[in-house]
Amino acid sequence: MPQAVLHAPAPTILLIGASRGLGHAMAAEFLKKGWNVVGTVRGGNRTLLHDLADAHEGRVEIESLDICEPDQIAALRARLSGREFDISFVNAGVTNNPAETIAEVTTDEFMRVMVTNALSPLRVIESLQDLVSPTGLIGVMSSGQGSVSNNETGMREVYRGSKAALNMFMRSYAARHAAERRAMVLMAPGWVRTDMGGPDGRLSIEESVPNLVNVLLAKQGKPGLEYLDYLGKTVPW
Repeated sequence: MPQAVLHAPAPTILLIGASRGLGHAMAAEFLKKGWNVVGTVRGGNRTLLHDLADAHEGRVEIESLDICEPDQIAALRARLSGREFDISFVNAGVTNNPAETIAEVTTDEFMRVMVTNALSPLRVIESLQDLVSPTGLIGVMSSGQGSVSNNETGMREVYRGSKAALNMFMRSYAARHAAERRAMVLMAPGWVRTDMGGPDGRLSIEESVPNLVNVLLAKQGKPGLEYLDYLGKTVPW
């Protein structure tokens, strides 16, 4: 009798912030490549990720998470206990009025952007890190605007500051975990036309996300932290 062929289970990504925009597009791209997706959405409303789950029965799981709520992060960690993911990627983030300077921004608005873009992603990474394979990848969506040396135009001061802070916190995380075999990456997707990026973005989602996903897949198995753009080029800190 011919022997049964045993197929390895599909790799799985835990994608934090997958309801729309870049996160939803990343989920769709990973599905095209044969991956399964566990994606998070904020709140209980139906999202584009739900449509994706309907179209790919059994391959998309949807979890609820507001990354700014530590209790919700802990609850997600408990629900996923015992699972192992090949990639964990934090996409969630916010922007603010791009013309608003540090001199003008209110304290509440500054805190909203910094907590969402810098503090909360690292809380998620720290809480969920043991769910990632020892040879897996931990990634987070940064921005080219988080580059200090590339900032020659100003504008978007609060957003730039939040992403620069995110980059610094991720470098600290990587330093503490330097002995581990996991790959780590800060991704700069380019200025993409989304609800968050606005209508003037230089790139369409179709020009950014498939390349971005290929960069993530190529980074697998390469330990240490890199700051890369959607074409795989190193972004200066």
